[in-house]
Amino acid sequence: MSDNQNLLAEQRRALILDEVRRRGGIRVNELTRKLNVSDMTVRRDLDALARLGVIEKVHGGAVPVVEASTHEPGFEAKSELELSAKEDIARAAAAMAVPGRAIALSGGTTTYALAHHLVDVPDLTVVTNSVRVADVFHAAQPAGTSGGQRAGAATVVLTGGVRTPSDSLVGPVADQAIRSLHFDVLFLGVHGISAEAGLSTPNLAEAETNRRFVRSARRVVVVADHTKWGTVGLSSFATLDQVDTLVTDAGLSPEVREEIMEHLPGLVVAGESADG
Repeated sequence: MSDNQNLLAEQRRALILDEVRRRGGIRVNELTRKLNVSDMTVRRDLDALARLGVIEKVHGGAVPVVEASTHEPGFEAKSELELSAKEDIARAAAAMAVPGRAIALSGGTTTYALAHHLVDVPDLTVVTNSVRVADVFHAAQPAGTSGGQRAGAATVVLTGGVRTPSDSLVGPVADQAIRSLHFDVLFLGVHGISAEAGLSTPNLAEAETNRRFVRSARRVVVVADHTKWGTVGLSSFATLDQVDTLVTDAGLSPEVREEIMEHLPGLVVAGESADG
């Protein structure tokens, strides 16, 4: 990382977080050498990551925060992490959306990024349990001079339900709405994904709502950055054999890619010259 002095703060902090998680901790002086930035810059980055709750500052450096399986970060905290990766994933996943089809988007910051790329796909019917996702489509569809929506604008169905810290709507109302519907493709964000636990979340009600989404979809596309692999939440809601495609980013190691391909029929690695 010797040539990273010109990195944006978000990119630099993503690199720092990866180093802390990979090594189990790192010292400030190591980061200044690796990133070729000042001691003060590194300390500001560590302060920012500590405020997000993803690292813990210790004397002379930082260590990762070991999250409980029931810990659910809020939307704002999650939205600050892995921004470049989420954008790459969103662009790759959007290419899978076919005009005129019925799709579903679960809650989450990656599906929120994806929504921004789907607003120009014509004639979609979008079912979502995310207030944030629904707002993206609403903002992109101003009323015409006659009071109607622009031609080709998506029809958006918001499920209703009880709001979670990640701004998803869950519970019996959401479950009932989803149960009666059928989607061509589900774009699903996850808290964690692993070979053993499958797809998981720390929120029990969200787990049940996500089960309903998976059951109602003809095709399941998981959108998850590389940090989600190996993370396990309190409740599993789907096995890997229920997933058709995982869209992730280039931060995933070759070893993990091989492991994923043993369990999934489709892997798309966004942000590389040859995806998949």
